[in-house]
Amino acid sequence: MIELEGVPELIDPVMVAAFEGWNDAGDAASTAVAHLEREWKGEVFAALDAEDYYDFQVNRPTVFMDGGVRKITWPTTRLSVVRVGGDKPRDLVLVRGIEPSMRWRSFCNELLGFAHELGVELVVVLGALLGDTPHTRPVPISGTTSDPDLARRMGLEETKYEGPTGIVGVLQEACTHAGVPAVSLWAAVPHYVSQPPNPKATLALLNRLEDLIDVRIPLGELPEDARAWQVGVDQLAAEDSEVAEYVQTLEEARDTAELPEASGEAIAREFERYLRRRDGATGPSGGHATAEGGDGTSYLRDSPGGRTRPPKPPKPGTEDEDSPED
Repeated sequence: MIELEGVPELIDPVMVAAFEGWNDAGDAASTAVAHLEREWKGEVFAALDAEDYYDFQVNRPTVFMDGGVRKITWPTTRLSVVRVGGDKPRDLVLVRGIEPSMRWRSFCNELLGFAHELGVELVVVLGALLGDTPHTRPVPISGTTSDPDLARRMGLEETKYEGPTGIVGVLQEACTHAGVPAVSLWAAVPHYVSQPPNPKATLALLNRLEDLIDVRIPLGELPEDARAWQVGVDQLAAEDSEVAEYVQTLEEARDTAELPEASGEAIAREFERYLRRRDGATGPSGGHATAEGGDGTSYLRDSPGGRTRPPKPPKPGTEDEDSPED
């Protein structure tokens, strides 16, 4: 039995989790949870035993000096809690760590033990994958669940993914078997600029999370960081004619595919977010997974053998539909 001391009774708690590694292209998901911890000053109340889940030759501990004393930080997964203020306060249980090296089922069971003890009503797992998406367009966010009723109520997709999975997919499946409502939010990161950070993808995940759990998230400097990131990638792409041409091809494909959504549902969603933020401005604020067809290469990064060129874009009508994992 997990015993929690010093954690008050929580209000409508939601668990939000992200893990560095294969599920976290551009560090977009783990940075989103770190942002929530920082903005709401999350207090860590538990950490999983690193000996149980991590291979220290893969995820090595780090040494640091603290007041002249040499200390070691071990790779692990930590849980913190924050209270979101406003007219309808609620608590978030934030889970941030590294994808475990072993004993994934025990890892998920331990997290579910915390969720049960804290009365968590919903688990939201954030992830990011590499995909054929242009950096100049809004970041695609896919919301998936294994629960058909939850999919209908929250406007999500019922996952149909088949293939290799990471801890995000395993944790979501564990929640389903335990009867805990669970959702995955996935950001698609351009595969030709995959190195972290990617503040634009982090911002998109937080905006979608805000809509999903109906809280106002303080964004701090993220919007400005996202604009600066895009300007920087624009400049890099402009230096290489083949990359610029490839990006233009992705833009045309994206604009054609999403024209109906851009003219309707997406605009309405953005307007609702604008109104919510305006109304709440004076009150209290409270190796990676890839989409099919993406190979995970960072095309704007020079290598010892010279700059890598982007692949030739597929002919219209021949590419498979991209689908995030659970």
